[in-house]
Amino acid sequence: QLDWIRDSKQIAYTCRKKTGLAYSISTDSDIYLYDIATRETKNLCKPEGYEEPAIDPTKTMKQQAVNAPENLKNLPGYDMNPKFSPDGNSLAWLSMARNGYEADRQRLCCYDLQTGTKKYVTETFDSNVDDFCWADDNYTLYYLGVWHATENLYRTNLKGEVTQLSNYQADFGSLQFIGARGKEQGPCLLLERHDYMHPADLYLCSVVGDTVADIQQVTHENDHILSQLAAGTSEARWIKTTTGEDMHYWIVKPPHFDPNKKYPTLLFCEGGPQSPVSQFWSYRWNFMIMAAQGYVIIAPNRHGLPGFGLQWQEEISGDWTGQCMQDYLRAIDDACDNLPYVDKDRLGAVGASFGGFSVYYLAGHHEGRFKCFIAHDGAFNLEAMYTETEENWFSNWEYDDAPWNKDMTARAKNTYDNSPHRFVDKWDTPILCIHGEKDYRINYTQGMSAFNAARMRGIEAQLLIFPDENHWVLHPQNGILWQRTYFQWLDRWLKY
Repeated sequence: QLDWIRDSKQIAYTCRKKTGLAYSISTDSDIYLYDIATRETKNLCKPEGYEEPAIDPTKTMKQQAVNAPENLKNLPGYDMNPKFSPDGNSLAWLSMARNGYEADRQRLCCYDLQTGTKKYVTETFDSNVDDFCWADDNYTLYYLGVWHATENLYRTNLKGEVTQLSNYQADFGSLQFIGARGKEQGPCLLLERHDYMHPADLYLCSVVGDTVADIQQVTHENDHILSQLAAGTSEARWIKTTTGEDMHYWIVKPPHFDPNKKYPTLLFCEGGPQSPVSQFWSYRWNFMIMAAQGYVIIAPNRHGLPGFGLQWQEEISGDWTGQCMQDYLRAIDDACDNLPYVDKDRLGAVGASFGGFSVYYLAGHHEGRFKCFIAHDGAFNLEAMYTETEENWFSNWEYDDAPWNKDMTARAKNTYDNSPHRFVDKWDTPILCIHGEKDYRINYTQGMSAFNAARMRGIEAQLLIFPDENHWVLHPQNGILWQRTYFQWLDRWLKY
């Protein structure tokens, strides 16, 4: 990630200048400023001569010196995506506070290149800034952020005064400042927008005062396809968790929906574990396609997901099998009890990454709710994953300790004691396991182990391995095979 200043004399770039073990346990990337004339490089995050405190690579960095309050001023977390102000006097970037935590709240940091002072200008926004751009006044910044399961447009300034400008049931994915279009129309931005029923297109958006006054679609790349298809619908529902908190979930309904019919229903388990269930568009986990096959989808924004405050988001770490699993079961039970079109006798649970882990765990704890499962690239044996993954920082933060540490925390012991592989004796439901052999985040042996365990238990199971895919399915033909296998499995067990 880099940005040229407008006079071409400097480059700002992102880099994590670590190697080997230090690289694998750290998320500490910094913003550097390179001078073209002098060929000098300056780290804008760390003071000159900074020495990182010693880190125990087998333990979470939560309580280690590198993340002590007095060290946070040295920006030990992810710092990314630098962008110069138009006049070149300021530089803004996305910044996470703590080292080792890849899902820390992503704030917008502004750096004065004349004085060397930093200011976080989205502190009143209790969620992530995902993309941003400068306005031409060198004072205002527009950004995209997730709140209550949608990704909308916000504005801030060098004082840190945050204003929400849009509130669509959709997601904006990226943005660029175009310029003022007159007093009546106000500033104009170019944005990418999508939702569950529409893939990405570009839109021009005019801001007047504190709101989006006008939004116009400027590309129509998929109209010739969408015009031939009947779309489903999505709506939000709020319920109480088992702890009495408010929880949001999406309901996605099939095209030509008949409220008097009973539909097979899927519980969607999100990955991350800190990725929002917003109005995303995916070419694999695609709710439009699922609904078009005649399924209702229940997609909870359970504990651990951004967009509902940092406290809600952070309650997932060290508690993978606690409240978040209760949230999943609470959502599907609410749907069965209160949505008359949900067929409680034809339920499936599906998910990838942490969602795949969730499926493996629910397979041993669902108490007969589900008729089939699908787990893609899921963690099955957490002790094995600890040393298999390329992202050692991830396991340390989420589990607290290496499994061999005799002084492990109570949270770590609870994590390993509740690994899905310890409950295979309770598995009783057909399961499809999907994995990529080039997945080094969660190795493919996790999927093979789950499949073998199911078969040895005498449970109907299927295994789909992609030799040329990583944590995602990126090749088009593989994507088609993925979809065919996915729906053949669901139809086999839920359409009868």
